[in-house]
Amino acid sequence: MEKLEALLRILADGRFHSGEEIAQGLGCSRSAIWKRVSRLRELPGIEVDSVTGRGYRLRRPLELLDRQAIEGSLSAQVAAALQGVHVVGSVDSTNALAMTAGPEIGRGAAWFAEHQTDGRGRRGRAWVSPYGHNIYFSLAWKFDASLPEVAGLSIATGAALAGMLETLGLSEHGLKWPNDLLWNQRKLAGILLEVQGETTGPATVVIGVGINLDLAEHTKRQIDQPAVGLSETGVDVSRNRLAGNLLESMAQMCQEFAREGLSPFIARWRDYDAFAGRPVCLVGPGRKIAGTCAGLADDGGLRLLSGGQEQVFYAGELSLRAGG
Repeated sequence: MEKLEALLRILADGRFHSGEEIAQGLGCSRSAIWKRVSRLRELPGIEVDSVTGRGYRLRRPLELLDRQAIEGSLSAQVAAALQGVHVVGSVDSTNALAMTAGPEIGRGAAWFAEHQTDGRGRRGRAWVSPYGHNIYFSLAWKFDASLPEVAGLSIATGAALAGMLETLGLSEHGLKWPNDLLWNQRKLAGILLEVQGETTGPATVVIGVGINLDLAEHTKRQIDQPAVGLSETGVDVSRNRLAGNLLESMAQMCQEFAREGLSPFIARWRDYDAFAGRPVCLVGPGRKIAGTCAGLADDGGLRLLSGGQEQVFYAGELSLRAGG
């Protein structure tokens, strides 16, 4: 994979590069370049054109992630709290990588990947992960708190994510309980939290965030719901800047949550609530409950008006759907 990544860095600008130029740059034969290009074409999201007399180019240019650029955008407070910022090429999932990191994370550590072979969403759903075009991110953070005390972190994460994207110029986006971010009712980002620790604490939480940045049409067809990339929303932001802003906002959120708990994030989440006042149904294994969404409860549960009564539901295996 390392050799393929070296070739990608040459081709990332989207311009033609001759086989001779590439071979000289990588110190290998032109036949070796041809073989590597063939392997590149097997990566999801990578399309390579070859033209006789001109060479090779990527049909869609890439901005590959740069650890130094990401770290350079962090505040001193966040940088001091992190044990490490890691950028990897291809991995099964950033959450799986973070979950196996162990005690060496210190207070916190972050992982970004160019590609995931087994990217995961909530309830075991696959997260489509083309190479080099989106953000695949996980932050492992150690809380001196019990497992019940960190239960509201998905709400805090959603509020922080929506606020961060607004600072980049995004509008018309909203949160879908418990962990999706939508733009004009199409999925722009998703959150997956996984927790390790004793019931009484401390607890290590892995916060996984996927953001669609640049979705090709053939990639959208692989996703099981309407999806959109940030590049389609009118927001023009570099991939490394987006990565740095995401890490900064998530680490700041963890620090604030550790000090003050869920309470400060409830009002922020409500500002972005995409379903309050709308007919919805909650779907889970063997059950479907229709009603009107009454917004978020103070403890992060979903308030649902159904049959003349209000009930509060918690995520578990439940998913929210529009309509009755």
